[in-house]
Amino acid sequence: MTELENDKIRQAVREQYGAVAVQKQACGCGTSCCSPSTPNAEELSQKLGYSLEELRDIPEGANMGLGCGNPQAIANLKTGETVLDLGSGGGFDCFLAARQIGETGRVIGVDMTPEMVSKARENAHKAGFQNVEFRLGEIENLPVADNTVDVIISNCVTNLSPNKPRVFAEAFRALKTGGRLAISDVVAFAELPDAIKKDLALYTGCMAGASPIKEIEQMLIDVGFRQINIAPKNESKAFIKDWAPGSAVTDYVISATIEAVKP
Repeated sequence: MTELENDKIRQAVREQYGAVAVQKQACGCGTSCCSPSTPNAEELSQKLGYSLEELRDIPEGANMGLGCGNPQAIANLKTGETVLDLGSGGGFDCFLAARQIGETGRVIGVDMTPEMVSKARENAHKAGFQNVEFRLGEIENLPVADNTVDVIISNCVTNLSPNKPRVFAEAFRALKTGGRLAISDVVAFAELPDAIKKDLALYTGCMAGASPIKEIEQMLIDVGFRQINIAPKNESKAFIKDWAPGSAVTDYVISATIEAVKP
């Protein structure tokens, strides 16, 4: 794709999630987002693997039911670490991470949607988080210095990028030596039909932009990552099927955890 086409996708994603940020009700991924039958955020997040304890330990309004998994479950966060969240939204995963790393740690959330960044900053202020900050920026061009981050987390965001190799290259740049990647994302296990690939609503809904597992693995290798582990989650089909009813997307995509280390 040309850079102009990439920008068209980024703008569509920005508009979609900007609208999610300013609405009052909870939301999830997919083209049927925020329909009258959409479950509440707590119910959606439990399906993604979050515990009730986690869900009740974050600021009101931070959890919008977005995502396709729980990166906290694989991040193995430690006290004092610096954590970077790609596509931080309302700050949900950032606030959970902040609890784990303690006052000596630091969490940086990056999101390209101004409405989301404003919402996350407001949530942090209301809840008194001193070790969390939110920056406006694209995950393909991270506003983060080289070799400064211990762990990068992300929840169903890298699939939205039209330039995934650049995302992983930027992640590698920002990580310290020995730093690790802990991502939940949607991946493709079969070739996506052109009708799905070209559907912008399915792209902003976290489906049409999914890359094949082997391609993701090669992208990670190419930028220098090692100890790569991509683990599909078959149980995710139960909620992904609700993202685009009648489209049979679960014949092609699935949620997975993506782990890697900067040697």
